[in-house]
Order: sequence, then C-alpha cells, then structure tokens
Amino acid sequence: MNVPPMELPKDIYDSSERGGRVIAEARELWRFRHLVRELISRDIKVRYKRSFLGVGWTLLGPLMQMAALTVAFSAILRYEVPNYPVYFLTGTLFWTFFSQATSHAANLTTDALELSRRIYLPRSAFVASALGVALVNVAVSLVPLLVIALLTGHPIRATWLFLPVAIVLGAAFTAGVGLVIFTLASRFMDVRETYLVLLQPWFFVTPILYPREIVPERFQPLVRFNPMTYLVEVFRAPLYNGWLPGWKTILFSCLAATVSLAVGWWFYSSRIDDYASRS
Repeated sequence: MNVPPMELPKDIYDSSERGGRVIAEARELWRFRHLVRELISRDIKVRYKRSFLGVGWTLLGPLMQMAALTVAFSAILRYEVPNYPVYFLTGTLFWTFFSQATSHAANLTTDALELSRRIYLPRSAFVASALGVALVNVAVSLVPLLVIALLTGHPIRATWLFLPVAIVLGAAFTAGVGLVIFTLASRFMDVRETYLVLLQPWFFVTPILYPREIVPERFQPLVRFNPMTYLVEVFRAPLYNGWLPGWKTILFSCLAATVSLAVGWWFYSSRIDDYASRS
C-alpha cells in the first residue's frame, strides 16, 4: 500500500531552503504579532514589578545623568554648550533606545530556547519584543525632555514632528544589530558580556556628550565613519537645533539603517537554526 507523502502546512517552511527564508520568517513574525505584544507587556511588567518607583526610573535615570554631566562640562571642563540639559537628553534619546534594545535581545536567548521547545514560534519575535520594550521607554523618556525643554525656555518647534521619521530609521538600524547579537548569543554565551563591554567605547566615540567640532582632527575618522554619529544627529537636529537634518545626515542614516537591517535579517535567517540547535 502506497502512502502519499505528507505535505507540510503552508505556514511552515523548510529551514534548509535559504532562498525565501527571509520572506517566510517575516510572514511568520507578522502571524505571531499577538505573541510579540504579550512578550512586550510581560517584559515591562517584570522590569518594574518589584521597583518602588516603577517606570519612574526611566524618567529619573536620564535626569540624574544630565545633572552630573552638565556640571562636568560647564564647571570642570570649561566647555559651554548652549542649554546642555536639552543637548544631552536629545543626544541620549537614540543611544538609550539602541543599547537597551540590543542588549535586551541578547538576554532573551535563554527564554527563546525554553519557549521554542514547548511551542512553535519564530525566534525573531524575541528581537521584535526587545525593540518594542525599548520603544516604550523612548516614549516615556520624552516626558523629561519636554519638561526640561519648557523649564529652560527651549522652543518646541514644528521640526519635532520629524521625530517619527528618526525613530523609524533608528529602529531599522537597531533591529539589524539586534538580530546579529541575538543570533550570536544563541550559540556563544560570551557574546552578551562582550557586547556590553564594546558598547562603552562605542558610546564615547559617538558625539553624544560633546559636539563633534571639539574632536581633534586625528580622531575625526572615528566619528566620521561611525553610523551612530548620523543617527544621533537625526534625532538631535530637529529636537535641539530646530532644523531638519542635512541631506548627508539623512542619506548616511538611511544607508546605515538599510544595510544593518538587511545584513542582520540575512545573518539571522541563515544561522539561527544551526546555532540554536547547538546551544
């Protein structure tokens, strides 16, 4: 008796077929979007459940850093930046989003392994949830920025409406890096700690705390070829300077976001099954 071969459901793809894997994974991620929302909600609740101030830490953290660095730059380093509190907060807006999302993605590899053993879901859902949690924190971080801007007399201009465009570019770049870090961390445990260490020098070579103009000429290449330089400027120009980013800044930001997302998604879709099976 001949038994016809069993066909796989259309929503399950063969991981050995690398050619359509990217599209298939994106389709699966959309199908499990409700799970992404649940993961985001869970992570936010767990993060602030036992905290006395709860979400208030998202407000107080940047404010305490701002106060310390305002004193450092104004009194100790003798370098005057007009309205440094707003300068600092607009600069750290994207960096905080990026560092939180990517480091959180690396920390979710254990959850992804345990949950995927019980139910089927695309592991990219965990990267998407890390991105979502960071986006919520960005929204909350806008509150102290608005308060400080109003208290210091910083004008709220129409250029602030450019912020959604900046967030889209920043999210695309962050998603790409997050996918790479998540994939590597699924196989190599040291990736998480190594990445956290690398974030520190990356932060200081990005003109977040200081203007790009004060960087000595011999160190300018570190700033010029740093994609974070342009992505930070995409946020800072409309919020702090009151004008839209220049075309070069937008061009390099779009290029960085596109390359990061494309490389990250390709690396994830071509390696995650192999790496996760060995962990």
